[in-house]
Amino acid sequence: MIGRLNHIGIAVPDIAAAIGEYRLFYNARDITPVRDLPDQGVRVAFVNLDNTQIELIEPLGDASPIHKFLERNPKGGQHHICFEVANIHDASAALAAKGATIIGQPRIGAHGTLMVFVHPRDFHGVLIELMEPVPPASPH
Repeated sequence: MIGRLNHIGIAVPDIAAAIGEYRLFYNARDITPVRDLPDQGVRVAFVNLDNTQIELIEPLGDASPIHKFLERNPKGGQHHICFEVANIHDASAALAAKGATIIGQPRIGAHGTLMVFVHPRDFHGVLIELMEPVPPASPH
């Protein structure tokens, strides 16, 4: 049912500092510009790797779900892992039918495609994000 690993989400208290650390310590050069996602209450940037991405996530204010995570983990840490699924609605329904807790309704995520979270209590304490793959770029 799940496809490839799309990204690993890392919550950070300061996204600019985190980008600097990825550049300094890991020689990361392919990093997207920081974008605000007010609907989700976060700022994000992606560190592009050969086989996946690392999503750096900073809260946009105290109401952000990342703010609560950082209260418990002030230096930041792994927030979630994200897998691709062919159809977010079918995947959500199948997981719910098996007893998994889907958090909220599918919505547009940082990649511009539908995504949803599955509660960490159903997956050994790991928050799982499911997302539909990004369509291939048009050759035009």
